[in-house]
Amino acid sequence: MRILLFIGMAIFMVACANQESMTEEQKNYVPETPVLNSDIMTPEVLWSFGRVGGAELSPDGQTVLYTVTYYNIEENKSYRDLYTVPVDGGESTRITDTQAKESGAMWRPDGQKIGYLSAESGDTQLWEINPDGTEPIQITEVEGGISGFKYSPDQKHIFYAKAVKLDDDIHDLFPDLPKANARIENDLMYRHWDSWHDYTYNHIFVSEYGDGKIANGKDILEGEKFDTPDKPFDGLEQVNWSPDGQSIVYSCKKLTGKAYSLSTNTDIYQYNLKTAETINLTEKMMGYDKSPVFSPDGKKLAWTSMERDGYESDQTRLFVMDMETGKKTNYSAGWEQNAGGLSWSKDGNSIFFISDIHATDEIYQLHLTDGKIERLTDGVHNYQSVIEVEGGKLVAQKVSMSQPAELYVVDATNGKDQALTTVNQGILDQLEMGKVEERWVKTVDDKDMLVWVIYPPHFDPNKKYPTLLYCQGGPQGTVSQFWSYRWNFQMMAANDYIIVAPNRRGLPGFGMEWLEQISKDYGGLNIQDYFSAIDELAKEPFVDENRLGAVGASYGGFSVNYLAGHHEGRFKAFISHCGIFNFDQMYVTTEEMWFENWDIGGPYWDKSNKAAQRSYGFSPHLFVEKWDTPILVIHGEKDLRIPYTQGMGAFNAAVLRDVPAQFLFFPEENHWVSSAQNGILWQRVFKNWLDKWLK
Repeated sequence: MRILLFIGMAIFMVACANQESMTEEQKNYVPETPVLNSDIMTPEVLWSFGRVGGAELSPDGQTVLYTVTYYNIEENKSYRDLYTVPVDGGESTRITDTQAKESGAMWRPDGQKIGYLSAESGDTQLWEINPDGTEPIQITEVEGGISGFKYSPDQKHIFYAKAVKLDDDIHDLFPDLPKANARIENDLMYRHWDSWHDYTYNHIFVSEYGDGKIANGKDILEGEKFDTPDKPFDGLEQVNWSPDGQSIVYSCKKLTGKAYSLSTNTDIYQYNLKTAETINLTEKMMGYDKSPVFSPDGKKLAWTSMERDGYESDQTRLFVMDMETGKKTNYSAGWEQNAGGLSWSKDGNSIFFISDIHATDEIYQLHLTDGKIERLTDGVHNYQSVIEVEGGKLVAQKVSMSQPAELYVVDATNGKDQALTTVNQGILDQLEMGKVEERWVKTVDDKDMLVWVIYPPHFDPNKKYPTLLYCQGGPQGTVSQFWSYRWNFQMMAANDYIIVAPNRRGLPGFGMEWLEQISKDYGGLNIQDYFSAIDELAKEPFVDENRLGAVGASYGGFSVNYLAGHHEGRFKAFISHCGIFNFDQMYVTTEEMWFENWDIGGPYWDKSNKAAQRSYGFSPHLFVEKWDTPILVIHGEKDLRIPYTQGMGAFNAAVLRDVPAQFLFFPEENHWVSSAQNGILWQRVFKNWLDKWLK
């Protein structure tokens, strides 16, 4: 066993290096530094990793600003602080140390200050601090707080995002009933993802930036009952200034109610500060249009675009508009990959972006002079963001199945990278990670499928191991080199299991035909792909074919529920998290109807729709009479995408069938499990269930 080190000791030392510049009132939290008792991952260790994010390059190109989030398990809460690190390498500097969980940090255009969001004074407001961490000061005093901001490039204005109440609630309608607790709904989209509509909309406000506090701004969507950024996941990557500071571009789906629920038609709008006029730049482009970003000279606008309305997993194309002529060019034409995380080069002649290819996410460069797309990196990893620095260098965030996110400097000429941050090295140095192996397996129709195999730490080829088939969600979410704090492959393998993770039909990175096969065919070839993967690995001498399990969430949870009625004795245990159980009920209880209409084909009552009727024939509840294998069902009450009654139905059916079953229910969680103690509980119950039936 390795010599034990302190978890995160390197980070602790960096954090302490800048303490002298902070007041005593600021010194409220320092990450825990416990000692590991083993070199094998545990749930507690998994939740001790620092989570790096939000990389921003200083105006002079010399320094990277980023955040690190830590979870205090005992308190069951997170803390986030701001750090800087020189691009050329060196020691990181912690510039905030409060309990306010700073976020949304960015450099002021002159580089003299760093702006960030903080709730230190109550409501979340814009604060500024010197780059060395001294003299924090509150800048905005906006009633109710703000959720984001950006400086104009000329530093004359800022815009900020704020929720605006535009709809009447029950007490507006009946003010004489102050203790009434009810809702009245007249249309769809009254709830979304994990929360009910709160009668507010996200709007963008513009204010002059100068001396003194900023209290009020002009609402550029005044009176409009639309969201920008769109709820629930969009951030201010959807809103950007023009380089001259005279206009704002933003992404918005200007639909309401049933129309909103049935459509993904999001457009790019441009608001002119002088005239207060708004124009639609992507009218008649019917799918998602997102993440607009101007070229450095403001003459071009790049954004990502999907072609088909109602299809969230359509190809994410890279479009560029000439702002003078209005000409739009699709640079993804003839190219079957996705583009995301767009970032202009400093000379405006190219665009760097991230794209998935064969279950990894790599950095690419579009050369506007000839329209060619060049792949810059190649490896077993996922890059998550990219920014150009100088001299052919890029700053990028990278993860893998064996390492959480860190920042790297990437050489654009050869794709080689060097670590810029080592936030989690103190933990990683203590752990033995399992080997991650790439295999290609033949499918039933003789196609090649990439399958990741993750081995337990200290793997012994002479032993026989229980083995888990991992079923991916999405359904179009790639099984790439992601690092998760729930479905963590190294955590599963550390429980002494071999993990088989196939990139089955319906996943991006392998061409559009492979991606689109799954729609309206949930019980078809992609299910056969699962069998192809697990049957091939079961031939290995180190896999115990009599101790196989299948696990998954979301579409993966559906997959487990479906496999339970079709596996023909392959598996001895199942875990289904937030999986669809009854397609009929799913159709009329989920929130965004475009998803069901595209993937299932339409409503169950349309008997003339043969494609839809075939889809409903795949509903797991129709095959419960064949269930005979122990199943753990997990669901969150706040899951509104796949309502928790789906999980209840699966569990109740298993019990009524006298199938060994357990129901793990989280009243405060949604489609995911986000809190520290719930996350650790999830991991413990997950392991206990599998150990009970497979060991």
